[in-house]
Amino acid sequence: MDPSTPTIVVMQGDQTGQELLAEALRVLDPGVLGIPLTFLSFDLSLENRRRTGNQVVLDAAAALAATGFGLKAATITPETAGDVGSPNAILRKEVDGKVIVRTGRRIPNVRPTGGVHSPITVVRMAVDDAYGAQEWREDSNGDEWAYRTEKISRSTCRAVAEYSFYHARRTGAKVFGGPKWTVSPVYEGMLKEEMDAAARRYPGVRYEPQLIDATYALLITNAGEAMVIPSLNRDGDCLSDLVLQMFGSIAGSESLLLSFDANFKVKVVMAEAPHGTAPSLQGKNLANPMAMILAGATLLNYIDTPATTRAARAVYEATLEAVYEGVRTFDLGGHYTTSDFTDEVIRRVRTKLEVWAVIG
Repeated sequence: MDPSTPTIVVMQGDQTGQELLAEALRVLDPGVLGIPLTFLSFDLSLENRRRTGNQVVLDAAAALAATGFGLKAATITPETAGDVGSPNAILRKEVDGKVIVRTGRRIPNVRPTGGVHSPITVVRMAVDDAYGAQEWREDSNGDEWAYRTEKISRSTCRAVAEYSFYHARRTGAKVFGGPKWTVSPVYEGMLKEEMDAAARRYPGVRYEPQLIDATYALLITNAGEAMVIPSLNRDGDCLSDLVLQMFGSIAGSESLLLSFDANFKVKVVMAEAPHGTAPSLQGKNLANPMAMILAGATLLNYIDTPATTRAARAVYEATLEAVYEGVRTFDLGGHYTTSDFTDEVIRRVRTKLEVWAVIG
């Protein structure tokens, strides 16, 4: 591989997830974007994870840590105990991923729910909390009791809070929401402490902490303001699905896993769609590739060269303009197939890049 050429680790997946990854890679083709890119692929399908005993996931994680950029398809997580489990959990652990970022934004000419129109970003923990907690059951006095031992670290709380305020300052949003710190001052209160500390480091950012239940209730009434919501892992998982759907479709935005250095500078970014493998749509050429295409565009932005930034803008604009002009898959009320939508995005990307090259 040419060290001067950006390398993107491509993590193949399952069912419709893999089909949509293929569509995103069509857009990222160097022949479309006019920039050199290298793709390093790993087969993270359930079959191959089982065959390799998850070694392929570890190999992908090592490559991701080395290059800093990854694009992942949706994958199946088997429910049977003792099976290969979640590849996302392994990837997050191996690259020290701290934060997952999802932004709900207006999809042109698609009516949102509740009148929301300004972006809402959910910044959630990528590890720990309810995920991976120890669980067991015991019988006591003729009843059955279920127990769970959860944990969070101050370093992860600090990463969530720091990135939330950084992102809010960069985008002109306010930091809003938070955990249920009144009921859980020791556990959930740790995130609140880090939010308060970050607020002091970013005095120019508007800060409105809310309990998690109030956060849900107030989302509609705060519909006119751009917001960044820091959250625990479980809270953010639920909240981000709700927020994206409020804007018309969970397929309307990318999902990012971020890893940071000691100074909170992003060192690894893995982009993917926020939705699952959608087995009911497999092979039908009907799924919306928008989120995967935008995930690819986001990676180009993080690579952060003049050429990749220009290409990222072309992909963003081409995707959103296509939807605005009625090029939509069925989930958005349209009749375009998956491949037809991608074809239109590619056509528009080529046009933009050629015109921009002419006008300088």
